[in-house]
Amino acid sequence: MALTMNDVDRFEASRPRLEAIAYRLLGSASEAEDAVQETYLRWQAADTGRIEVPEAWLTKVLTNLCLNQLTSARARRETYVGQWLPEPLLAGDPMLGPADTAEQRESVSYAVLVLLERLSPNERAVYVLREAFDYPHREIAEILDISEAASQQIFHRARKHVAEGKVRTEIDEAAARRVIDEFLAAATSGRTEPLVRLLTEDAVSIGDGGGKVPARAKGFEGALAVARFMRGLFKPSKAKRALVGGSPEVFAATANGDPALVAVVDGRVIGVMCLEITPEGIAAFRNQVNPDKLERANRRWAAGDHGEPLTSM
Repeated sequence: MALTMNDVDRFEASRPRLEAIAYRLLGSASEAEDAVQETYLRWQAADTGRIEVPEAWLTKVLTNLCLNQLTSARARRETYVGQWLPEPLLAGDPMLGPADTAEQRESVSYAVLVLLERLSPNERAVYVLREAFDYPHREIAEILDISEAASQQIFHRARKHVAEGKVRTEIDEAAARRVIDEFLAAATSGRTEPLVRLLTEDAVSIGDGGGKVPARAKGFEGALAVARFMRGLFKPSKAKRALVGGSPEVFAATANGDPALVAVVDGRVIGVMCLEITPEGIAAFRNQVNPDKLERANRRWAAGDHGEPLTSM
């Protein structure tokens, strides 16, 4: 059926919320965009005059499309080359969605998106809808075709799983910037000891190259191993410059609400490193260097002014 202008306007008004839900469910901006577009096609084919609450209908269609996508994604990730990490979103990206509460900000953090990969598709859907978008369990039950009691049980189970793996605590922007400055000074000093002092004992470093950019299949674990890796990573060399096509410049940024470092060559983002900072030190580095997962970050980067780089490699 042909959509009226009012139908189109209703959908477009819902698009930001739908994209934010889909991104949290899938961990991929490109897949989220595809899911929202498919939802639009379903909306276009529907008898919209008989849909009493369009927002609820759209959310249900989108969520179930994402659940189907998650099921197939699990199979694909079993054959993924190396470590799999979500697609990072730079500060201000509308796909990050609501950020009014600590729970909303945390639900889209890189650390929590990684933890959500451990959940079943239904657990992930209930957690996202409840924690990030404050849907009542009655509505979640209708979206997923389960009982309200089942929704509550699934949420408590999912929340427990996320809490068990979570070490993140919110720190203010000024404190995060101080940590980044200290880290860069230590990483470019050529010495391991200053880096070790900034890390937690069980610090980890994980990289996602997707088989397209060199990245270690197994992450580094422990402060000393991570410090040695970071010392080598930030040491300039001709081989590295040849690999990335120039001398990378490193900027301080925010990605998914986390402090981040963005590596740029000739205006092109080649890597986003998200830091997980705790009161005890830096607990994790998650480095996204797969070019397929940096397209949206590149568009966002090109549209902004980022000042002078902190260092170059």
